[in-house]
Amino acid sequence: MNIMESGQILGARVEGLDLSQPLTDAQFEQLEQALGRYGVLSYPKQTLTSLQLKQFAQRFGRLEINVANMYQEPGLPEVMILSNKIGPDGKPLGLSDAGQDWHTDMSYSKMVAFSNILYGLEIPHRDGEPLGNTEFANMHAAYDDLPEALKQRLEGMTITHDFAKFWDMMRAKEGSTRPPLTAAQRQAKPPVSHPVILRHPITGKKVLYANPGYSMRINEMSEAESDETLAFLFEHQLQAKYQYKHRWQVGDVLMWDNLGTLHNAVPDYRPDEPRYIKRCQVMANRYFANETV
Repeated sequence: MNIMESGQILGARVEGLDLSQPLTDAQFEQLEQALGRYGVLSYPKQTLTSLQLKQFAQRFGRLEINVANMYQEPGLPEVMILSNKIGPDGKPLGLSDAGQDWHTDMSYSKMVAFSNILYGLEIPHRDGEPLGNTEFANMHAAYDDLPEALKQRLEGMTITHDFAKFWDMMRAKEGSTRPPLTAAQRQAKPPVSHPVILRHPITGKKVLYANPGYSMRINEMSEAESDETLAFLFEHQLQAKYQYKHRWQVGDVLMWDNLGTLHNAVPDYRPDEPRYIKRCQVMANRYFANETV
């Protein structure tokens, strides 16, 4: 196994590792540390069954079954399909607009997400260039660069995160096929609070745990001050100097650290340019007993 860093603010490529085979303890520990250090790991040229993808992912923690309960691999509800393809019956094969704005997965849950693991089976290309690439932003660096006075002000404060914020935002976009959330779905994921500043369980360093997709309110501030502060944090954390983009190729497995990054799926491909990706969501239960507060 060879881990080759990208030379950018995030990202490394793991070569010489067949993810269809179980990880040794030494390999697991090396990958876990690399994920904390680089934030995003790509494993090129993989050939996996859905079960093998699940088995690799669950080595890192408990797998989440998405609250929407849609587009799941038959018999493997932990494996979700992200795709713009339409089946023979005229129905979508997967969630077509997954992650198409800046966010951190599962910040709306009591037990937050540790990692997302995606496996690219069909990747759209145009003029030789991959489309639907995934962008990331480094929350270690974003925290480090905050003004010292703001770091001190935010220490010990919490943010309310709400699943419905991102879902409703995506539904409002033109051409969205997302149905409205049912009362049961909303009840299953009520708003939760987490610290604005987390200590990362792998690096031991502080990260900014706020994101435009789900963060609603800094609880210890007035509404006006919270709105102003969140607007500043969102603009700050998305500066180009913190960003890294993964250029997808068929067979890539892409894994990222949800505690130390934000991400965004770039929707620059047309309905007739097929994209088909399988996803597992790894929760952070190995690092936090019940929740991050």
